[in-house]
Amino acid sequence: MTARTLWRALTRRDYLRSNWPWRAVGYLLSSALTGVPALVGLVLLGAFSAVAVGLPLLVLGGVALAAVERRRLRIADLEPTHSPHRTPPEPGMAAWARTRFTEQATWRELAYGVVHATVLWPLDLLAVACGVGVPLAMTAAPIQLAVDGHEARVAKLWLVTDHPAALATAAAGLVLLAVLLYPLGALAGARAALTRALLAPREAELRTRIDEVTRSRARLVDAFEAERRRIERDLHDGAQQRLVALTMTLGLARLDAPPGSPFAERLVTAHEEAGRVLTELRELIHGIHPKVLEDYGIGSALADAADRAFVPVDTDVDLPRLERSVETAAYFAVCEALTNVDRHSGARRAGLTARHIGDRLTIEVRDDGKGGASPDKGTGLAGLADRAAVLDGTLSITSPPGGPTVLRLEIPCRTDTNRSG
Repeated sequence: MTARTLWRALTRRDYLRSNWPWRAVGYLLSSALTGVPALVGLVLLGAFSAVAVGLPLLVLGGVALAAVERRRLRIADLEPTHSPHRTPPEPGMAAWARTRFTEQATWRELAYGVVHATVLWPLDLLAVACGVGVPLAMTAAPIQLAVDGHEARVAKLWLVTDHPAALATAAAGLVLLAVLLYPLGALAGARAALTRALLAPREAELRTRIDEVTRSRARLVDAFEAERRRIERDLHDGAQQRLVALTMTLGLARLDAPPGSPFAERLVTAHEEAGRVLTELRELIHGIHPKVLEDYGIGSALADAADRAFVPVDTDVDLPRLERSVETAAYFAVCEALTNVDRHSGARRAGLTARHIGDRLTIEVRDDGKGGASPDKGTGLAGLADRAAVLDGTLSITSPPGGPTVLRLEIPCRTDTNRSG
């Protein structure tokens, strides 16, 4: 349910028999519980505080008032409200203050607090006084006449001097109350909608939060790729070089060993095993972060990936140097796609097309296999989509049963002029 609940309730036949009319009246009446203290605080801060002291206190008061108003909103709006404020990046009052004073939500809450203290709560009470107070005063006319014995002044507006007139006034009051509960409900719904619009997250702030999450996710990806490059360098310059030296040492030892002796046979076995380990390590290093990608760019790296595929791949690649994150994401996406072609498609031939046109990288991997590829089948396609989404890219797959399968990757990006050429 949202603030529109009141608007929907107004159109129901049982509106007057439900609790919504009195929830609306309660919401408008309770406005004074926060409005009066807000007005007193506003006057005191304005009268006795310097600007350097009064403004921060006023802002903090607006934040506190907004928190109470969001809770009070539950009287007329059953949907939970959430604070629009960001979590401070670090603990401490200083970090909290910096975050709050730089948020749009804080200043919007201050504006709401000023308007609520000076305008909104008096209008709410006036509406309840006219919509409920006057009809109730009319229904009490017979009681007033019985107590006074001679006359009753209804709502301080007119006199009633006999019982028939008092009963008629009471009946009119009941009818008027039933009629006026509708506009009161509409007013409460409008006030609830205004409060939610100003004090709860809005679409612009949600978009801001999404942008922050996207940038944070991109930073994590960059950090992850930097760590991959570091591991690749450490393995290349450390473990691989030691294995090369070990292989050479074993090879020289084979030359010195007596031919046909058990010692020579063990050296042969160790030398061959060291060679296999070195080959596996080189493949591992290439998989972590290929040297060709860093040195020659995405075009050469994609051509190299196509050459390594088991299924023959026709390549049509014409790409400049792009941003590092884009090159890395595109390269590993193509590698995963070609791996799927090798393992799952049953294809006899595949094709790879890559272009950068209008600040957008477009890559297509197609094969003539059996089709039926889907991210739900655990073939790594979901991971490719996630990798593309980090860079605001898209991944689409067309793979009807019987094939062909076409995987299309699009990533918005610009050329990296610092690494071109």
